[in-house]
This record gives sequence, structure tokens and C-alpha cells, in this order.
Amino acid sequence: MDNYYAVILAGGGGTRLWPMSRSDLPKQLLPLVEDTSMFRVAIERLAPLFTPDRIYVVTSERFIDMMRADAPELPADNFLVEPEGRNTAPAAALALAAISQRDPQATIALLTADHHITYKDRFRDVLKSAYTIAQDGYIVTLGISPSLPSTGFGYIRRGELLRQIDGFHCYRSLNFTEKPDPHTARQFLRSGEYSWNSGMFIWRADFAWKELQRQQPLMYDLMRAYQPHSAAPDAAAQLAGVWAQMPKLQLDVAIMEGAEQIAVIPVDIGWSDVGSWDALFDVLDLDVDGNSFRGSATNRIILDTRNSLVYSDKLTVTIGVEDLVIVDTPDVLMICRRDRAQEVKKVVDLLRETNQKSYL
Repeated sequence: MDNYYAVILAGGGGTRLWPMSRSDLPKQLLPLVEDTSMFRVAIERLAPLFTPDRIYVVTSERFIDMMRADAPELPADNFLVEPEGRNTAPAAALALAAISQRDPQATIALLTADHHITYKDRFRDVLKSAYTIAQDGYIVTLGISPSLPSTGFGYIRRGELLRQIDGFHCYRSLNFTEKPDPHTARQFLRSGEYSWNSGMFIWRADFAWKELQRQQPLMYDLMRAYQPHSAAPDAAAQLAGVWAQMPKLQLDVAIMEGAEQIAVIPVDIGWSDVGSWDALFDVLDLDVDGNSFRGSATNRIILDTRNSLVYSDKLTVTIGVEDLVIVDTPDVLMICRRDRAQEVKKVVDLLRETNQKSYL
């Protein structure tokens, strides 16, 4: 699989884990689950399937220095810089242009920088199987078995079994449904025919270009015009010229929902998008009372505390509390109930509306 490449989409400046995750230090650059950043973990779990020269990163100018410092083994040219955020479809197209200019026969795995995966060996094994399926002209997606009727994920309905490879079952995908309402999500869960969309896709470069041309002709024309310059000294200037015309589209909407040949491999890899403090709590190691205390502080006083998550770099004392999230940063202290952790978004929206940008 010498023509297999990995692309880590790492340009997001999300604040769903505010106040730790900020616009200038998003969650992929934070050590939320392990001792190194989520981005660093995403790089390390690709070895040895992908050598450093076959790992690419798409990010923004404000993060690139931190990411290069986090992954010094990657060639500098493998960091692709977006002039500005245009969502995941243009980011994927940028990687497609750069990699297929280098290797027209490339197969590309589009992966994420800020998701948690527990079973890393199994993750690499399923990527190998996805590579094989992609050679038949399919865009392959990794499906996650839904554990609850979540309305925060996209769903993929599976059809006929296409192949079984190394213990993985690969199905034809019948359709994508983006973030259904609660009633529909419950129906999907009961049917047993649906997987959550993990946001990870594997495609052959030549088939990706065909889908891009068919579904997004403007994006196709712009990236084809840029492609000959992707490795040139003036690449940044050339990209800036086409990027201003690039539509802002999510990859699922731009390509996946209308693609002619989609395959899904349902797989349990211990996946979480770590989309909220409560979701993070679910993947952390807990003490005997169901607590997780993280940060550089080595001394804590914990009295009658259960099922709580505390991020703090100073001495933290908890007495008689349960089901709380406590996050202490240099400029913000946040305390909330775990079952209301999703409402952090309301705080971020309020700060934005009141022009308190220093906290974002």
C-alpha cells in the first residue's frame, strides 16, 4: 500500500469544550484524554501503517507552528495551509490536489485530529480493509454503532453486504441523513440498519476527482487550476487567488450525500468525537467514585465527591458534590452539571453576541 496516504483535517477552531478550547487553542491541540495533544495522538496512531512522508495535515495559518512543533517528523511541505476556513469539503479538495499531484494513483484516508479512538490496532486494521474496498471505486466510510438516539450525528443506512475482509463486513450505503430529529433518531436506532457517521472517509484520488467534477464543478475547476502550483514556490499566492471563490461546504453535503458508490464498514474502535464535557467524561479513566481529576496539580482534597470531572492546575477542593464539571483556566472558572454540559454553546454564543471576544 505504498500509494496509501492519510490526511488529518485539523483546521477547526471549535469551542465546544470551552473554556479550555478556544479559537486560538482548539481541542485538537489540548491534552484532553492522554498526556499529549489530541493532534499528536492522531499522528501516532497512524504508525506504522503510514510513514511520516505519507501523512498530510490541512490546517490554518494560526495553528501551523504549533502543529509542526507537535509533529516534527512530518515533512514541512505536508502541512497544507488554508487561507481561511471554508469547511471540510474545500479542505479535503486541497489535500486531494496536493497528493494526487505527487501520486495520481493515490488512495487517501481523510481523518480527524480531534476524535478519540480507544482501539488503535483495530483502527489501523479497518483502514487496511477500507483501502481494499476503495480500489473497487467506492468511497468508504467508517460507521460507528449508535449507542443512543443522538441528534448530534449524521446517520448512514447500510444496504447489501459487498464483501467481508479480515473480519470486517462492508456494506453498500443506501443514504446519509444529517442530524435527524429525536423521533427519527429513535427509529434509526430501533431498525438496526444505521451507523453514526464518523466523518472518516477513504477514497481513490481518481474517483474523488470524478465525484468532485460531477457534484461540485466550481470546486473542481478551482482546484484543478491550482493543482499544478501545489508544490511550487508561489503555491500560497496561487491558492489565495482561487480560495476566495471557493464555496463553503461540508464534505458530507458537497460529496457524500450524492455520491454514486458509497460503502460503509460498521466498526467498534472505541470512537468518540469528544463533542462536549460530558462526552469527554465517558472516555476518561475514573477513580473508584467515578471522578476524573486532570491538570498539573498534584495535591487535591476530595471529600464525598462522585461522578465529577475537574480540570485544574491549582489545588482544588470538592466537598459533597456529584455529577459536576469544573474547569479552571487562567481567566475563566466554569461549573456546571454534567447533564447540562451541552449548554456551554449558549455561553459561547452569548460571549460572541456581547463582543467579549477575549474569552473566545
